[in-house]
Amino acid sequence: MANEQIQVLNKLDVAKTQCYHFTAIIIAGMGFFTDAYDLFCVSLVTKLLGRIYYHVNGAENPGTLPPNVAGAVNGIAFVGTLFGQLYFGWLGDKLGRKKVYGMTLALMVLCSLCSGLSCGTGPKAVMTTLCFFRFWLGFGIGGDYPLSATIMSEYSNKKTRGAFIAAVFAMQGFGILAGGAFAMLVSTAFKSKFDAPAYMVDPLGSTVPEADYVWRIIVMFGAIPAAMTYYLRSKMPETARYTALVEKNIEKAAADMSKVLNTDIKAEPTIVVDPIQEKNQFGLLSKEFMSRHGLHLLGTTSTWFLLDVAFYSQNLFQKDIFSDVGWIPAAKTMNALEEVFRIARAQTLIALGSTVPGYWFTVAFIDRIGRFTIQLMGFFFMTLFMFTLAIPYDYWTLKENRNGFIVLYSLTFFFANFGPNATTFVVAAEIFPARFRSTCHGISSASGKLGAMVGAFGFLYLAQNQDPSKADAGYPAGIGVRNSLLLLGAINILGFCFTFLVPETKGKSLEEISGEEIDEIVDTTSHQSNNSGRLMSYP
Repeated sequence: MANEQIQVLNKLDVAKTQCYHFTAIIIAGMGFFTDAYDLFCVSLVTKLLGRIYYHVNGAENPGTLPPNVAGAVNGIAFVGTLFGQLYFGWLGDKLGRKKVYGMTLALMVLCSLCSGLSCGTGPKAVMTTLCFFRFWLGFGIGGDYPLSATIMSEYSNKKTRGAFIAAVFAMQGFGILAGGAFAMLVSTAFKSKFDAPAYMVDPLGSTVPEADYVWRIIVMFGAIPAAMTYYLRSKMPETARYTALVEKNIEKAAADMSKVLNTDIKAEPTIVVDPIQEKNQFGLLSKEFMSRHGLHLLGTTSTWFLLDVAFYSQNLFQKDIFSDVGWIPAAKTMNALEEVFRIARAQTLIALGSTVPGYWFTVAFIDRIGRFTIQLMGFFFMTLFMFTLAIPYDYWTLKENRNGFIVLYSLTFFFANFGPNATTFVVAAEIFPARFRSTCHGISSASGKLGAMVGAFGFLYLAQNQDPSKADAGYPAGIGVRNSLLLLGAINILGFCFTFLVPETKGKSLEEISGEEIDEIVDTTSHQSNNSGRLMSYP
């Protein structure tokens, strides 16, 4: 039996980097830009929501969201994302990547707008509708993970595939950066027009009525970049690997990729050889699948879960950590709009100094030093810096040492992104067979979002002061920021260990990595006319 690849797939593997690769990165990447903006912009306005809707007359400090409401606002999008990753991941393998790709973007545009239009003036009505639309926003975002990763991996050549997939994911960094920058712009504009005294001077007057527009504008802005790329997504052809390996339509795959690569690719004539081997028709999570890819799936799901517990805990609650070490002034010393500006500025500086560079370091080096090495390195340094912050935590809370704390805290973000936050996304799109690729990436990324939910809900309580009298209003005593950082460091150690279940994929074709036998693809036309069900080989 011949072991030569189908010409169209071989052409993809050895194709030179060209304009269409960058177009695909932009089209898929703008989805991730929007994903990050929508997921993290809410952390910029949660304190503002507390001031607007949960003000308590005579309270020493501004109003804050009750624990159950804060958990829902911060975490409900992750619940939607988890279900979206599973559903659209499965649908991407069932119907094809292209047919499903536009659905996710349309849902994101609609729900971003609706989140900002959350109806009612009372706390219960506004929070309920906000959470409802953020769930469906997350559902659309969830579909973007497996589809964008799979599409980019199947379009790419094997030499630069890692960089291309990582570049799509790296747009998250710009989304986080844009969220902070836009919140600064909006809060500054409103503050210049509607200035107010600090809370300690005038508790009620410190939050002007117009502040209600600020959070709505910020959450609605995410619809714009998503809408801008909808048309381009609708024009993308189906990936050749899905068409050839799943739909078994070699002629169409060749025709589509001829247009994409600006070269003439023709399907080669087929030769009938041996009968189809049942071992290559195994189903998802079957005994044969678990034998071949069970440890791989355990590796991608476990490392993504552990990474996201730490990563999303840091991102969503960095405002609380910065307040704890004094980088952001006490809430009562600011008015509502000033607090939004300060929180947004902190997030922007962290994104600019560590998050964005970390992503692009991965893009630059992933095809040179490999996914495995970068992931191990990332988990190692995240652990190191977590413990460096946590063990002498009291030292870092001193005013003269706060800048050092911020630098080390930023480095944990840098090595999360120049590490497992990027590599988990890349590897899960490479190591599974084409007919399961989107589904398995969806399962892996959903495991990550389960970790994000643990981080979003768990850290909200764990990081509370151990002294009940010093915990935020409505919260029980927690284990404190120091012990929370120690716990996150231990989680990173587990991530380091589970990385050994994930194989290195650098420089290999997707078919070589997944174990798919290209010479056993059946030509649909010949198979329909020949009921013997025999294998087709492509010389």
